[in-house]
Amino acid sequence: MGRLNGKVAIITGAAMGQGAAEAVLFAKEGAKVVATDIQKEALTKVVDEIKANGGDAIALKHNVASEEEWISVVEKAVETYGKVDVLVNNAGVSEPKTLLNITMEQWNRVMDINLTGCVLGMKYTIPEMQKAGGGSVINISSIGGLVGMAGTSPYTAAKGAIRSLSKAGAVEYAKQNVRVNSVHPGIIMTPMVEEHLDEQTKQYFSAYTQLPRYGQPDDIAYGVLYLASDESSFMTGSEMVIDGGWTAI
Repeated sequence: MGRLNGKVAIITGAAMGQGAAEAVLFAKEGAKVVATDIQKEALTKVVDEIKANGGDAIALKHNVASEEEWISVVEKAVETYGKVDVLVNNAGVSEPKTLLNITMEQWNRVMDINLTGCVLGMKYTIPEMQKAGGGSVINISSIGGLVGMAGTSPYTAAKGAIRSLSKAGAVEYAKQNVRVNSVHPGIIMTPMVEEHLDEQTKQYFSAYTQLPRYGQPDDIAYGVLYLASDESSFMTGSEMVIDGGWTAI
């Protein structure tokens, strides 16, 4: 308990899955949480749970692809809590498409939410971290950002770019004590994954995941907690892989 005492964290995509698990865990560990998501009703339930357990959080409806909404979210975070110490760029979408069958509309949607959302988050929170004397940006990528995965070309392209973006940000802002790392989950049982979980997909996932189970949102949340805390103060520009052994083979 108390690993994030005194810290203010913005977590996107916090209405369900990994983002919700991170928001609940961060609040439990003492952070003041600015939870954002496009799905306001589900997000409010997460924040109500946090408050019911004695935590401090606010819920903000937020399209991460919108520059104007990012400006508003950061302003509200500073207005409410005085600063920003941690950003978790968690919001994301997937399109199970190959390069030959995806439309440009689908491609742009994946890039706007997964990649541009991270860029905008960093653009508007890093200046607040600099004012606060430092901070931690955690960009949620994927094993798809490390290895090729068939049938998900736009998703893997965006996640690979997030990996490189994180390294560039780490180098650019290290001297101001702003750390930037990427997290690369394997197969985690979230609503986005379960939406596409037919029998063939299950067999594919099981063949590559070496541990005898799928991941759960808390498996990722505890890794993100470490990166948000001062325990990881000498870690920047790194990739945290939490994949049940997928990339070990």
